[in-house]
Amino acid sequence: MNGLIFFVSIWANLRIYTAAMGFQKKFTVLLCVCVALREIIRVQKLGKNHGGYHGQTIDIRAVLHDVKAAAQAHGWASEMFYKTGDLELLALHRKPEARSQKPEAGIYISTGIHGDEPAGPLAALKLIQENNWPPGTELWLLPCLNPSGFVLNSRESADGRDLNRDYRHLETAEVAAHIRWLERQANFDVTFCLHEDWESHGFYIYELNPDHRPSLAAKMIEAVARVCPIDLSPVIEGREAKGGIINPNLDPASRPQWPEAFWLVQYKTRRSYTLEAPSDFPLATRVNALVAGVNAALKS
Repeated sequence: MNGLIFFVSIWANLRIYTAAMGFQKKFTVLLCVCVALREIIRVQKLGKNHGGYHGQTIDIRAVLHDVKAAAQAHGWASEMFYKTGDLELLALHRKPEARSQKPEAGIYISTGIHGDEPAGPLAALKLIQENNWPPGTELWLLPCLNPSGFVLNSRESADGRDLNRDYRHLETAEVAAHIRWLERQANFDVTFCLHEDWESHGFYIYELNPDHRPSLAAKMIEAVARVCPIDLSPVIEGREAKGGIINPNLDPASRPQWPEAFWLVQYKTRRSYTLEAPSDFPLATRVNALVAGVNAALKS
């Protein structure tokens, strides 16, 4: 109903604004506005998230089964680095297609660390299935870091811990196993952590780039804007934001609890991006937003 009221209000004001125009100009203006309104209405917030995520869920076992099948079909190596019950934490790795080719870039992608953020594992699956990686890149992809949380549709793990706040003290078995795996890998040129935010008004990015290397953030925002609204709020999650991009404080002493991205930029990379899709929008929109962001960055 709110969308209908908004549309009627815009239409009434447009009729006043275009009253003195000639037919052809009036028709062109109205047509352009109608197309834009159609796109806005198409990706409106669902209004389901009140106090947390209450949207569509996924069967994480089925998604990970599909991930493993797609990875095998496209030449990825698969390694299980932790298991809880029948739920596996997987690490996928793919070298450049030409065996003699020296990697031009090392790319790390992770997702699924919060069990109420289903777009991430689905985006990982779509990226693997589409197989549209730049030639010469070496890839590491972790499709779900908290499968027990997805079983419960919970941000936390089955033990009630927010894994993405444990990368300084390493108190949880999942994060400790993840760090042991990371320490065995080469350094990465850039890392991407795929997330969702149940409160946000649109897509946004955290950029950790302490050495001020060429930024990928604006290109990701530009690409995502074609498929999903961008959160243009001046303050997001209590931090200053510009054009959907947040550059948080990198002082380790100021962060008693480290997220994954913070550990990565301290020990494994000097450019790390956390992509946040707005989880009160349709699931397909959020998946497409994350995929568009990663693809835009990799083409840069």
